[in-house]
Amino acid sequence: MELRHLRYFVAVAEELHFNRAAERLHIAQPPLSQQIKQLEVELGVELFDRRTKRQVQLTEAGQVLLQATYRILAQVEQATSDTQRAGRGETGTLVVGFTSTVVYDILPAILSQYQQQFPNVNLVLRELTTTQQEEALQNHQIEVGFCHPPLKNENLELESILQESLVVALPEVHPLACETTIPIDSLVDEFFILFPRHLGSGFYDQIVSFCQQANFSPKVVQEAVQMQTIIGLVSANMGVALVPASLQNLQRAGVVYKPLAGATPQVEIAIAWRSDNVTPVLRKFLLAVKQYMKERSPQPA
Repeated sequence: MELRHLRYFVAVAEELHFNRAAERLHIAQPPLSQQIKQLEVELGVELFDRRTKRQVQLTEAGQVLLQATYRILAQVEQATSDTQRAGRGETGTLVVGFTSTVVYDILPAILSQYQQQFPNVNLVLRELTTTQQEEALQNHQIEVGFCHPPLKNENLELESILQESLVVALPEVHPLACETTIPIDSLVDEFFILFPRHLGSGFYDQIVSFCQQANFSPKVVQEAVQMQTIIGLVSANMGVALVPASLQNLQRAGVVYKPLAGATPQVEIAIAWRSDNVTPVLRKFLLAVKQYMKERSPQPA
């Protein structure tokens, strides 16, 4: 039994006339009669009570098969639709890794826009450092990550999506808190709170190098993985921190953010993925990220 047998059967069962059913199916009447006869032989029952050569009525067995066939064809149609949507990346699951820095700016907006476009994709979010994201990508634990280059694994695909300046987070009681801008060399005697280097060398090295260009090495007294923890330690007057400008969206009592005087290093945010693991869902997500960043970028006058 094939699907075409069932579709032919439904046409005859609804038209109750072989000629009309054949016209509806765009086939000749004799082949249609042969197909229905083959179906009856296979099932071992008569499906139609033939009043004339062409006009028929459903038998009791035919009525049972008709209701079952409606369900079967509906399931086939649903399976076809589901399969096609999955192939277009409109359904499925996507596991996304991200560093804490992107939570305060681009990530919520990207996810919101993506979910509006693809509401049937299940997003699984995992907050991970850049180093942890590399490992998770390698082990197929995530499919895409928002991270800070450089990466150690050169086999991963990497695309930069944003660069932002550094600002300094100060306790509001700090003597420099009333200044408009902060020269980096004015922090020479300060205690610094930094992100651990072994969990993401790029960001750590940028800060250290920036200080060294001003002829000093930062005095690191505390390390913290999460940006909200770093800001919490600043609010406790444990030290100062150089953080991406977007972190100013994290407002915390007892903390002020000040721009640094002159040029500062650019903190780079990139998306990373495995080139050998680009599913339809991931492909659509990467396009959505790029589209969002394009819309966000200032347009030339």
